[in-house]
Formats: sequence, structure tokens, C-alpha cells
Amino acid sequence: MIHAYSNETQTRWDRGELQVQLLQVNNPRPIGYCDGTDKDVAELRQIAESEGAEEFHVAKKELKSGREIWTLGAP
Repeated sequence: MIHAYSNETQTRWDRGELQVQLLQVNNPRPIGYCDGTDKDVAELRQIAESEGAEEFHVAKKELKSGREIWTLGAP
């Protein structure tokens, strides 16, 4: 499930409750968070397609904590 960025979700990320932080290229503020499941990827793809994106790309970076940062739209 995709959780939109808010103070609450930022706090959950800081506590380690959420596994993936979602970023956009050239935007330092997260757009949201998720658990990193295949269902999350499918939901992100569906959102991109509904917004008219021709391509869907996710660059994944694993942190030392085991959590990840996904940058959307990065080739």
C-alpha cells in the first residue's frame, strides 16, 4: 500500500515502520512510502499510467538499515 507523504508517515519512516521511501527525480521531499511489495510496484505503475506516463522506471537504492529508497522516473 502506498502511503502519501505527511508528518505522520515521515515519523513512521523515521521509526523504521515503513520499508521504502518514494522520491521523484530532482525533488528532495519524499512523495510517499510503502513496504516494497510487488503489489506496491503494480500500484505505482498504475498511478504513472493514469497520469499519462509513457514509461515507468524505478531506481532502487538499499540503505545499510536494509530499507530502500526508490526514485521514480529515473532512467
